Amino acid sequence: MERQDVEDSSDDMRKVQRREKNRIAAQKSRLRQTQKADTLHLESEDLERQNAALRREIKQLTEEMKHFTSVLSSHEPLCSILTSPPPPPEVLYATHSFHQ
Repeated sequence: MERQDVEDSSDDMRKVQRREKNRIAAQKSRLRQTQKADTLHLESEDLERQNAALRREIKQLTEEMKHFTSVLSSHEPLCSILTSPPPPPEVLYATHSFHQ
């Protein structure tokens, strides 16, 4: 076998090895991309569920607030605390004496 044939054969072998190595690297890269897309999809679905739950909670709290606002509005005209004059300061700040 001539020296040139040996070099050609060696070059061909390196090309085949390089192509195989490149093919495996491309395969791994595609697999990583697919896994990343799957992870992002799952995270997106989870965030959508959380968002929906939070929207339901906002709706419920808004309804509660409307209810309590209505209760307060109907109570205010009847409230003796709001309609009576405030107590004099000496009543509010009186010192209490206790039996000793």
